[in-house]
Order: sequence, then structure tokens, then C-alpha cells
Amino acid sequence: MAINKNKKIASELSVTEKQVQVTINLLEEGGTVPFIARYRKEMTGSLDEVQVAAIRDRNQQLVELEKRKEAILKSMTEMEKLTPELEKQILEAETMTLLEDIYLPFKPKRKTKASVAREKGLQKLADFVMEQHSSDIESEALKYINDEKGVLTIDDALAGARDILAEFMAEHPEMRGKMRELFLNSGTFHSKLIKGKELEGQKYKDYFDWSEAVKTAPSHRILALRRAEKEIILTLDIEVPEEDAQYLLESFFVIGTNAASEQVRQAAADAFKRLLKPSMETEIRLLTKKQADTEAIRVFADNARQLLLAAPVGQKRIMAIDPGFRTGCKLVILDEQGQLIENTNIYPHNGNESSKEAEKTIRYLVDKYKIEAIAIGNGTAGRETETFVRGMKISDLIVVMVNESGASIYSASEVAREEFPDKDITVRGAVSIGRRLMDPLAELVKIDPKSIGVGQYQHDVDQNQLQTSLDDTVISCVNSIGVELNTASKQILAYISGLGPQLAQNIVEYRNKNGAFKRRNDLKKIPRLGDKAFEQAAGFLRIRNAEHPLDSSAVHPERYVLVEQMAKDLNCTLEDLMKDDQLRKRIKLQNYISETVGLPTLNDILSELAKPGLDPREQFEAFSFSDGINAITDLYVGMTLPGIITNITAFGAFVDIGVHQDGLVHLSQMSNKFIKDPNEVVKVSQKVMVKVTEVDVARKRIALTMKTEERPAPRPRPVEQARPQATKPQAPAPKPILRANKVESDEPQSDLAIKLAALKGKFL
Repeated sequence: MAINKNKKIASELSVTEKQVQVTINLLEEGGTVPFIARYRKEMTGSLDEVQVAAIRDRNQQLVELEKRKEAILKSMTEMEKLTPELEKQILEAETMTLLEDIYLPFKPKRKTKASVAREKGLQKLADFVMEQHSSDIESEALKYINDEKGVLTIDDALAGARDILAEFMAEHPEMRGKMRELFLNSGTFHSKLIKGKELEGQKYKDYFDWSEAVKTAPSHRILALRRAEKEIILTLDIEVPEEDAQYLLESFFVIGTNAASEQVRQAAADAFKRLLKPSMETEIRLLTKKQADTEAIRVFADNARQLLLAAPVGQKRIMAIDPGFRTGCKLVILDEQGQLIENTNIYPHNGNESSKEAEKTIRYLVDKYKIEAIAIGNGTAGRETETFVRGMKISDLIVVMVNESGASIYSASEVAREEFPDKDITVRGAVSIGRRLMDPLAELVKIDPKSIGVGQYQHDVDQNQLQTSLDDTVISCVNSIGVELNTASKQILAYISGLGPQLAQNIVEYRNKNGAFKRRNDLKKIPRLGDKAFEQAAGFLRIRNAEHPLDSSAVHPERYVLVEQMAKDLNCTLEDLMKDDQLRKRIKLQNYISETVGLPTLNDILSELAKPGLDPREQFEAFSFSDGINAITDLYVGMTLPGIITNITAFGAFVDIGVHQDGLVHLSQMSNKFIKDPNEVVKVSQKVMVKVTEVDVARKRIALTMKTEERPAPRPRPVEQARPQATKPQAPAPKPILRANKVESDEPQSDLAIKLAALKGKFL
């Protein structure tokens, strides 16, 4: 009986089977995650984006599992090895690992010791030994001596029989499951420095002689160890107590104390050392790598989301400076829409005369273009340039250091060349810095999310999984905010639900040719943008000052008639309804419930009418680093500094304190109370106050703390004639009940398995 996919997904994700089936149907019909979560709440039971994406991903995994089952069934049928019992096991397998374990004994493979022994006719001798009935195994082995087949002695015959038994034990599904559990629960990672690699591997110094349990090793450490192994700095092994592995095998396969049992015991030892240990080590390495990838990608995606949704300064006239020492600083002027107006070079760090000229240029351009904010890249010469600009004391002007990670990648990209074909990469980089201050999301979507500087080990994890996760994150961010249809770049439009690069390009070309869009319905005039794409995209596209009032909101066009009916029932216009809170309070939502529209959608509409097109991002707050602290050598233990969270990992958070080297606040130093996850306390781009606890100039490491000094609680004043309070005795905690977990398989795998099952009094 095949797995009920919907039931399994529903159980795993704590939703109903109906929700799973409806979501899968919507996805198969071309629905996107943001659209389904935002505009199909009645159908899905108000599942959010995370739940919809989880259903999508788990369904895909189970689809792949079913495809693999079909391939295995076909293969075993062609080999004439498929029995009703095996078919049942295969169809009921719930994981890819179990499925491959079932198939392993029958999987076509290259020549092995066991296959050679079978070719010599020793299978029946192996069966005889496994029965473990007799001590006179030599007499039985004597029957199989055959010079032509290369079985010259009794020892040769028994050795071949043991090879067959060892392979049988190593491929037994239940034994593999038990051995896998042993490696996961009792296995230990061991890393050792490769001789002569001390200097080259200093960044891995902590792992030169390292041991850690497999089940507790954190993802970042596993990835670091694997990277060091790949760079041929360390060796990495997984070990389990050999006596435990041997006991596991013997307790399962050895059922007597005679000579035949001793042969089985020897075969078990060989099965572990030669076959099971290497196989399990490979499996556990892959499994822990997969788990580490998943965790690292989750952290990366969370960081990317926080950075993408960082507060924008908004539509202001910006001066952006890409700092430099010898080559000077590239300065650009951007208008309120982020368009380049002017660019020039200044040299504030090249001597007194150059400094005066730079100040003169800045003051002139600030006055000429009525500049409202100055964005300064945080790379080389960033702090020095910031100090220079702040020292000018220009009033009513925001000066902000901007994280320029990935700006150089954008400036050399095809996107930048297309946008600024006649400008060099330094100008493009400065423009990117300014636009990041204006609207981080709109600018960061132009570069590969892996290059925005908020991940760890992004080049070590599964690249397809990483790309899928980051794409989901960017799509979620873009659609949660919505974009202005008449000013959005094709890069950000491409992330809108239902569009993609080609339709985004078509929209921009149509806009350039025909002018600004006046109504959402004009999207239907775009080449190749059909009804389905319009349905998916329209609600996430905004048109400021549109002909239809709702076109500036997140209300979907499919609900315009409903909102117009609300206004009609109140005898007012749509504009009145959107402006007047008292009118909206008179709306009786129950009157508008139908088969397709319920309270979730109606409440969303009401919220959107109150604040149409509201940007959900936080309000921008200016920030500045401590004056005079520009390099790691300026730091000393005990000093307190303002900083900005630049990256969050499982073990802590990195903080930019303005010295060109981020400091680390370890998880244990993030709060006075115990926390499991840094995200409980901080987020990317958050402003924090930190104290320096350690400075290692040679290794460029800065340790910080966010803990506050705890003052001792005041001593209680004595209370006169205080009476002792009776306390109720607490019952002792119950002792834990230990139970052994036992997993049994009730299907025969081969003639040898049937004989073993009979001997053990159970089916294997």
C-alpha cells in the first residue's frame, strides 16, 4: 500500500489534509507562494508563506520518493527478484534511506568478495554456517573444495563463506538501521592536523586536535571541519566504540557457541570493519552535511530577509561617496528616484590643499542640489571619509555609513553596464551605495543574494538548495512590500509573483514606449502577460496617483467590485472610504461573506483601506560610530561602543564598530538571561551598544559583549516578629522509565534471511 502523501504531510506540518490538498492544487495550477498566502486564505485555512512553502517542498520530496520506488520496482522486476513481500516493503517505505536499504542487496554492483565466493559455488556453505547447527563445519567445507574454481583448501572455502555472510550482514536493512542509529547517537567526529600544515591552517587552529559527538556538533563547526578537510589542512573521521558495533552485530546474528557460530562471529567483525563502518561513515558525513547545510541556509536566509527589509531613508536627494585613499573618493549625486545627476572625484585624504578642495566641492554640491543625506561606503577609507564629512558640520544633513558588500559585484555586472554604459565601475559602485541608503531592497535585488555579506559558508553548502531558499526569501520580501509599477527596475519586477525576468523586461519596455501606467488593468496590454500572470502579480504592484483609488493599495483587482459595493452601501465614494475611519467602522463585514470571500480576506481589505500601500518596514534612524575609533589598534578592553549587527550565526552575531573588522558577540554574551538563538535578541542592521572584552590584532579578532553589569540585589531589611511560613513539601520527581526502542521488519530478504529468521524465531 503506497504512502498517503497528504496525510503524511498534514501530520508532519500539523495542518489538515484538506489544507494540504488545496495548497498542492493551487501550486499545480500555477499559484505562487506569496499569492496563495495573501489572496487565497479562505481556501487554505489562512496558511502563511512558511507553511505553503513547506507543503510545496515536502510534496516535492515525496514525489521524488515515489519516482524512485517506481524505478526500483521496475529494476527488480527485470531482475526477476521482486516478490509480493518485497513489493509491499518498497511501497510502504517512508524515507529514501529505508528504500535504498531495502534495495541494496539486489542493487547491481561491481564485483565484490561475496560475488566471487558465490561464483565459486560457496553460497550453500554460507547458508549451512549461518544455521549454526553444527560444530563439524570442516567436513561440510571439504565438499566445496574445487581446484578449477580456486577453492584449494578448507580455509579457502570457509573464508569465501564468511565473505558472503559479511556482505549479507552489511546489507541487511534492519541491521543498517541499527548501525546508523549507533553512529548517530554514539559517533564522534575526530579532526587532526596534517603534518606540516600548522602555518597554513592557523584559522583552523581550534580544530588541530578536536573531538565532538556527532549528535551535538553544531552546523557551523561541521562545515568548518569539512572545509579544512577539503583544503587539506585537517583529517576528519567519524568513530564509534568498536565493541558496541561488534556487540550489535553478534547479538543479532550469532545464535550459538559452536564452531559455526565462531565463523559467523568472524564474519560479523569483517562486516563492520570492511563494509559497514566505511558505508556508515559516508552516510553520516552526508547526513550531517545535509543537516548543516539546512541550518546554515536557514540562518543565511533569515539574515538576508532582515537586510533586505532594512529601513529605507526614502525618496531623498542623496550624495553617495565610495571612499578611497590614494585614488580618491568617487562622489555621485542622485535624485529622489535614484537617478544619477552628476559625478566627480574628491581627494580629502591627499594633503591639506586636496582636503580643502574636497570640502569646497561637497559644500557646493550639497547647496546646489539641496542634498538631504550623504551615504558613505564602509570599505577602505570609509571611517576616515565619514570623519571628514562630519567634521564639516553641515546642518540638517544625515550622514550614514552604508554596508557596501556586493557593490563591487554589482558595478561590474551586466545589469550595471546596461544601466550606466558610459560610466566606469567606481561610479556605478557609488550609485549602488547611495541607492542602498534610499531603498535597500530595490538595490540589493540586483545582485546575487550570496554576495550581500550576511552568510557563512555559502560556498560550502548545497548550491541548489541555497539558491531556492534565497530566491524564496527575496520573492517573499519584494511581495510583502509591493513595488511601484511606474518606477520599479526590471530586476525587482522580476521577483513579483507571477512575473519573472521576461515579463519584467516587457513591462519596462512598454512603460518606456507608452509612458506611465494609469491603471493596473493596463498590465493586460503587456505582450505575453496573460490572465494567470495578471492574477498572480496585480495585487503586489502599486500605482501612485492612479485613476482607480484601489490601484495604489494591496487590494486585489478581483475584489474591487466588493469594495465598491461597500462604498455604495455607505453612500460614499471609494476615496471617502479610504480616508474616513468612521465610515470604515460602519462596514458590517458579515454582510459581505460569500462562498469565496470570508473574514480573513475582508479583514485584510479593511486594514488595507486604512493604510493603502503602507510600507511595512521600520522607520529609518540615523547612526554614527564613535569618533576617533577607526582601526582595530584603537580598541582596548573595557571600552563601550555603538555598533550595527551585520551578520547573525548560530553561535552569535557579528557587529560593525567602525574599525574595518567586525567583532563577535558570542551567544553567551548577548544577554544576561539564557538564550538559544541570537535572533531572540538581535536582527541584521540593528543598532546596539557593545563592550570590548578581547582584542587579537594578529588574528584580527575582536570579542564583544552585550551583557549589562548586574548590580547585586539590595539586602532585605529585617522584619520584626516575622513568623516562619510553612512550606508544602514537594513530591520527589518521578524516576524516568527507560524503554528500548526496537524496530523490526517482518519481510524475508533472501533464502539466507529466511533461515536466520527461523533460527531466531521471528521474521526479518
